[in-house]
Amino acid sequence: MFLSVFDIFKIGIGPSSSHTMGPMAAAARFLDDLRGGAGKISGTARPHRLYASLHGSLAFTGKGHATDRAVILGLCGLRPDTMDPNSADGIEAEVRRTGRVSPEGLGSLVFEPDRDLVFDYGPALPGHPNGMILKAFDAEGEVCHEQTYYSIGGGFVVTSAELEAAQAGQAPVQDGAAVPFPFETAAQMLEMGAASGRTIAQMKRANEEAQLGAQLDEKLDVIWAAMNGCITRGLTQEGILPGGLKVRRRARSIHRQLEGERGQNLSQPHQANDWLSVYAMAVNEENAAGGRVVTSPTNGAAGVVPAVGRYYIDHCVGADQQKIRDYLLVAAAIGGLIKHNASISGAEVGCQGEVGSASAMAAAGLCAVLGGTNAQIENAAEIALEHHLGMTCDPAAGLVQVPCIERNALGAIKAVSAASLALRGDGTHFLPLDNCIRVMRDTGRDMNDRYKETSQGGIAVNLPEC
Repeated sequence: MFLSVFDIFKIGIGPSSSHTMGPMAAAARFLDDLRGGAGKISGTARPHRLYASLHGSLAFTGKGHATDRAVILGLCGLRPDTMDPNSADGIEAEVRRTGRVSPEGLGSLVFEPDRDLVFDYGPALPGHPNGMILKAFDAEGEVCHEQTYYSIGGGFVVTSAELEAAQAGQAPVQDGAAVPFPFETAAQMLEMGAASGRTIAQMKRANEEAQLGAQLDEKLDVIWAAMNGCITRGLTQEGILPGGLKVRRRARSIHRQLEGERGQNLSQPHQANDWLSVYAMAVNEENAAGGRVVTSPTNGAAGVVPAVGRYYIDHCVGADQQKIRDYLLVAAAIGGLIKHNASISGAEVGCQGEVGSASAMAAAGLCAVLGGTNAQIENAAEIALEHHLGMTCDPAAGLVQVPCIERNALGAIKAVSAASLALRGDGTHFLPLDNCIRVMRDTGRDMNDRYKETSQGGIAVNLPEC
């Protein structure tokens, strides 16, 4: 099994990897099919009008996650990794005004969002809670292209056929690459490390270099620069986040207080938690505002890995900037195991699969750069994930704000605590990481759909009336 670090960490825009980045990427894939003629229905003419329907969680929390805007931007030909977030509002407004999109190579196509973008609140599509159907009609009103997509978390998008193939055990899109250390479980990862004498970071590096060669470090540095830049932007912004909950940004104010307390003998020892929290909150406030973030492994959990990385650089004794590459490699190795054997999708397994996974990734990465053995790294990831088991995804008003922003802060704190506990031991522990991942998967399957990103239960329905 090979899932690249750059599949786990993808630069995109907020507020959601599954509800924003995924649908935008699906729309871009659909346009590529239209340009190439793939899947064209025999006897029909060229595309004239486009249509999209959103199902399951994409429908129930799509408004709060700006899924409608994502589809509009995607059908304009924009992609989450390259578009300018500051241009989104203007482009969306123009499409709503004119009722047309003009993607490159396809000319002007009719697309009236009020009519052609449907939130279907009926049963979810059979493959996954996050489903969408895209269609193109010719000038006679006949369907000339149609495709069903599933946004399976972390910005990953598959067609219905690809999902069925993966579920049948046939080569999934992200698997099958030839790498020297193709571990599919944490147990295999530890066995390969022991047999080869390599650390997890070294094995993951070897896998990545087998695909990317000398480009690896440069690409890792780009990912870290995007993460760190998101923290820095978030620490400078003020105001009310969009969406109607009137949530005020707090990162800048908290950061100012912490800066003012530097060097004071009266500072409490637990102030380290405040630094972790403010870094994570800065990222997730940026995400909630639709800014540029890095899936880590999702947008809803995008603050944990950057926060712990920044904490390592700014606050840990003996920190080495170059070790951030190892931090990201190890974090991605753990994220890949979780995705392969369970899920990172809040719509599939709740927030244990988002913030829980992120906390496990960050704990493993920090343990690694602080000198942990492979066994201690696996232990750190297990501790962090175990203590997020059962966490629901219940965003108020379908927005990635309450409880998501603070939840990232606590996920970062748990990650550091988990790494520290693991480093105090010798790596032996009661519950293996593989078993913990299995528990997370089974808990998610048993979880009521009201608590899986539909905003129909939990915090989402227990706020005071305003």
